[in-house]
Amino acid sequence: MTEVCKVYEEHMDKIIEVKKKLPEEELILDVADFFDALGNPTRLKILFALLEEELCTCDLSNITGLSVSAVSHQLRVLKDRKIVTYKKDGKNVFYRLDDEHIREILKIALEHLRE
Repeated sequence: MTEVCKVYEEHMDKIIEVKKKLPEEELILDVADFFDALGNPTRLKILFALLEEELCTCDLSNITGLSVSAVSHQLRVLKDRKIVTYKKDGKNVFYRLDDEHIREILKIALEHLRE
């Protein structure tokens, strides 16, 4: 059972300070979309694979056991949320994590859950 206050009492000094420091609503929605993208096991498998190596859609198809089309759809979601990026190399398109922040978020999540 979750512990709650036994008496309803607002601490206005704390409320005012916290409200001043909250991100704007649009940024909160963007963060929610970001975490929503991480809430899908297939997308997470793709991300953990990309944590190890830059990979093309065919590689990711083999690793996930999904069709190239299904992987491509998941990559589009991740790209739209600035979680992955890509580069073209001839006829291949190689995906990688967008930046070091994504790498750290994934590593921290694993570390947290392994404890």
